[in-house]
This record gives sequence, C-alpha cells and structure tokens, in this order.
Amino acid sequence: MQDCIFCKIVRGEIPSAKVYENDSVLCFLDVAPAVRGHSLVIPREHVENILEIPEDMAAHLHEAIRRVGRGIIQGLKADGFNVGMNNFQAAGQVVMHAHWHLIPRFHGDGLQLWPQYKYDNNEEMQDFARKISSAIS
Repeated sequence: MQDCIFCKIVRGEIPSAKVYENDSVLCFLDVAPAVRGHSLVIPREHVENILEIPEDMAAHLHEAIRRVGRGIIQGLKADGFNVGMNNFQAAGQVVMHAHWHLIPRFHGDGLQLWPQYKYDNNEEMQDFARKISSAIS
C-alpha cells in the first residue's frame, strides 16, 4: 500500500532501527516506545490485521516473534517480555498494517499495560464464553 508508513519502512523509504529481517518479516524498534527496546514485528506484505494473515505468513511471523523475544531476553538481559497486538481502531490499532509489539520487561519495572476487569459472577463469565465459542467456525 503506497501511503502505509510500515510499507514505506519495508521499501526503505523511511529509515528504521532494524532488529531482525527475512524475506517475509521485518522487525524494528518502535519510535514511540513504552520502554527502551520496544520492538515491532511486521509482515513485509501489507495486511491490515490478524484476521487477514494467511497461515503460511502466520508461521513466519510467529517464528520472528520468538527470535526477537530471545534477542530481547539475551541482548537486553530482560527478565521477560510482553507480546501484544491491537486489531482494528476500537482496540487501539493506529497503523493499519498488522504488527506485534514486543515489550521488554524487568522485575519491578512498574509498567502496567492492561487494567484488570472482574466479571460480576460466574454466570456472566460463562455467557461471554458461550457468545465467543458459538461464533467460532
């Protein structure tokens, strides 16, 4: 896609701090990181969200996420890392090119990414589970 910022990075029109790349995947540091070392893993081919990713592409992306995760642990001496993906605007997706955030974590860093929600009761929880499972084909 011509005007997609991530496609421009893939084409080399916009510089990036590359972390990892292969024929299918590109990984670079986020320019607006949650913490230092916050990396993005993207498919080179433009797809907007996880629902559009073909199975063969998903396998390449999964392997890249694992490799970069190992790099974060070993290279930054991180204690762990979060993997996150926003799909669609309502979920916070800003760049409409599928991408995963890998966020280095350290014991006691205080970073809180997701607030916690509690269901009112088990019935409500089971109701949500039924709604989701009945829509899966």
